Amino acid sequence: MQLYFKGDTSSITDGLKLLSNRFNIQLSTDGYPIQVRNQQGPLRAANKSGQGEISFEKPIHFFRALGLWLEHFQTITEFDLTENPQFTMSGVMLDASRNAVPTVNEVEKLLQQMAVMGLDTLMLYTEDTYEVKEYPYFGYMRGRYTLEELRACDQYAANLGIEMIPCIQTLGHLREALKWNYAQSFKDTDDILLVDEPKTYEFLESCLRAASEPFRTKRIHIGMDETFQLGLGKYLEKHGFENHVDLMNRHLQKVVSITDRLGLKPMIWSDMYFPLFAENSPYKDDSGSIRKDILEGIPDVELVYWNYYRSEQEVYEQDFQNHKLLGSSPIFAGGAWTWNGLAPNYGKAIATTEAALAACKQEGIKEIFVTLWGDNGAETPFAAASPILQLFAEHTYQKEVSIEKVSERFEFCGDGHFTDFMNLKLLDETPGVMKDNMNSSMTSKVLLYQDSLIGLYDENVRGLALGEHYQQLVPVFEKAKQENPAWEGLFDLYEQLARVLADKAEIGINILEAYRNSNYEQMKSILITMDRIQANVDLLRKKHRDIWFAAYKPFGWEVIDIRYGGILTRIDSVKYRIQEWLEGRISRIEELEEIRLRHDGPWEMVDGVAGGNVYHRIVTAGNFSL
Repeated sequence: MQLYFKGDTSSITDGLKLLSNRFNIQLSTDGYPIQVRNQQGPLRAANKSGQGEISFEKPIHFFRALGLWLEHFQTITEFDLTENPQFTMSGVMLDASRNAVPTVNEVEKLLQQMAVMGLDTLMLYTEDTYEVKEYPYFGYMRGRYTLEELRACDQYAANLGIEMIPCIQTLGHLREALKWNYAQSFKDTDDILLVDEPKTYEFLESCLRAASEPFRTKRIHIGMDETFQLGLGKYLEKHGFENHVDLMNRHLQKVVSITDRLGLKPMIWSDMYFPLFAENSPYKDDSGSIRKDILEGIPDVELVYWNYYRSEQEVYEQDFQNHKLLGSSPIFAGGAWTWNGLAPNYGKAIATTEAALAACKQEGIKEIFVTLWGDNGAETPFAAASPILQLFAEHTYQKEVSIEKVSERFEFCGDGHFTDFMNLKLLDETPGVMKDNMNSSMTSKVLLYQDSLIGLYDENVRGLALGEHYQQLVPVFEKAKQENPAWEGLFDLYEQLARVLADKAEIGINILEAYRNSNYEQMKSILITMDRIQANVDLLRKKHRDIWFAAYKPFGWEVIDIRYGGILTRIDSVKYRIQEWLEGRISRIEELEEIRLRHDGPWEMVDGVAGGNVYHRIVTAGNFSL
């Protein structure tokens, strides 16, 4: 379709060129006319009397409005749509630190999708995956971004009206960065920096310069979450015990003095200040307010409240009110639940997002973003988060949002069927798991990786008929693959995963039954099934590899390769053990003589198969790497 945009187009011309292929439009003075107005107020997309109209305040509003205009122009001759943005910032945080480092091309694809949806901010979460020239081992062999790569991403984003904000860590979550010898003198524990050590702040100044230099923004996320062991390592040996809130404040003051020198405006995750909010908090005065001396000790930083666990709106409202005791409204970070394991947990993502964003609107929160974490290997492709990005986008522009509306818009913005995507949650939301998988059972990951002979989770899945469940999913994903051609590779991956689990989910239970009954014929049949599982797992690995190398740098795939390789070689050994028993060379299979117990690890959930997205606790009861 040829379009002619006239009027206030100077701020959107470069972005239009980038998006023309995605929108399937050509820019021509001979095209259908659309009058463009850059003005304050709601965004507007209209078509009347043979001419289009688009009004926008920020460039990102224009690109969303253009999407609305094109979507409606396909079916309606005349229309007049307006939307009022509910937030001043609404964006995405993409994890580039858990093995998967998206390529520049993949970041650009995400930026295009965000522009069409109307999301205006992108953070790349980089613990050690950006280049710091003074520390060559920082991010070594981890796929770190160069300054030039980040600068290219920032320029691309700016053309689309999207602000890119660096997102790093300046206290904890630095295990991979601190594992090398260069960091021995300034680390407190394996993943936390040593507070008050001069070399710590030399290191951080280099990091802050390197992380901020590629970007035009002055905002920077400096992390500081989940430092539960702060001051309990080398700091304790050198200085004795000190309360973590005091340590946090003093360290934060030192870091903020660096960001001040660099002209940066920092934000931090707020969770380490949660002890201030407790009802019996020693940090409150008699009136229930945070003590003045505590408030004066917290530097001028923006607080980011993250929560993607609760489905009760009142929980978020109370937490927002608590944050306001510190003097300002926080930024809110929700979650797309791309880190459940091998498949997205859409049920929990939607339930928590609906509650949280309703609370944001109720409490006047103005800035939000959705996190795409990749815990324990980034096994779920980040692209699977697209329906949840659409959910955030619709909440950004509407007071009330229905899933039907999200689904309708995803057809256009995401080029896929929302209902087909929702079926992916059934890989983990299996029989035995509560609605919406609120306890984060990662059934598919457990059943793929667990050993077929030792079967640490076999007692958890006994009687749930999970093999039949996964067998029924195979044609569901096969059909989705056909009906979502833009997402063929993703549905092909999950179709193959379902095919593997249809056989593997209960294979350990079947092996044990045949062994205890001395049923040699059944065991011979199981060997044939094991051959099929082995072939299908290798095919799954290859399909997963295709998706990985299309989207990410190669570094990190070796971890996933080793995991798949572990499944394949263990199947080989399981077949060997069974064959030895069948042919009488051994009288007992010791692994099968052990009495089976339910998996009872620290992450075990009340109703699910298993929680705790940790590979090494799935594959063995032994000591995996120490």
